[in-house]
Amino acid sequence: MSEPLIKSELTGSVLRLTLNRPDKLNSFIEPMAKLLQGELQKAGGNEEVRAVLLRAEGKAFCAGQDLPEVVGREKEEDGYQLADTVRSTYNPIIRAIRHLEKPVVCAVQGTAAGAGANIAFACDIVLAAEEAVFIQSFSKIGLIPDSGGTFFLPRLAGLARANALYMLDEKLTAVQAIEFGLIHKAVPKDQLADAVESIAGKLASMPTRGFGLYKRAVNASMSNSLDEQLDLEARLQSEAGYTEDYHEGVDAFLNKRKPNYKGS
Repeated sequence: MSEPLIKSELTGSVLRLTLNRPDKLNSFIEPMAKLLQGELQKAGGNEEVRAVLLRAEGKAFCAGQDLPEVVGREKEEDGYQLADTVRSTYNPIIRAIRHLEKPVVCAVQGTAAGAGANIAFACDIVLAAEEAVFIQSFSKIGLIPDSGGTFFLPRLAGLARANALYMLDEKLTAVQAIEFGLIHKAVPKDQLADAVESIAGKLASMPTRGFGLYKRAVNASMSNSLDEQLDLEARLQSEAGYTEDYHEGVDAFLNKRKPNYKGS
């Protein structure tokens, strides 16, 4: 029996999704992408899931698109365009990560290239092994960054750095990725698994309903004016005030006890 392209494991309140095509550096083919999309969508409706951990098997996190797949489709499918793959493979993954109203933690143990790098940057908290590198990889084959690359890179790293990362195809070390504001932390490779498990577990025990509202606000801030964002904050704060987590947190604070959040 062959190994699944995406391994899914729910332990406690943390859903672990593992890219599992290590012999191909976890490069994406459409069936693999569809499985990941499905798991992320199911996580949104599963009350048992309060945090998601995205990780990968093997030496690389993700090498982006499996190029033989798209070359084959160009030859075999009448009217096929690269946009078909972007729309069916990558856009739904980025949307699912950003619209999932639960924290998504990402562990990058090795190279994250092309769409693989940009999927990582779309996650909420990213930890990388000190040996990991991030590279856009698009310019050397005449393509533009997809998977949100033209959206997140200028906003997180600034336009000048985003230009260099794409146009010069510069490799970015984990330490540089921290300096650029693209990831949270770099740790020794042998400590990465424990570090991300600790963070995911901590997040899952916290008031995750508030995290979901926070993500909604942050997503909207990318296009809102200040006045629009202030109004949205007020509306979402009101919604947060009706959650069980808020009432539990206030009661625990007033009674000097440890809160027991349920994510509702």
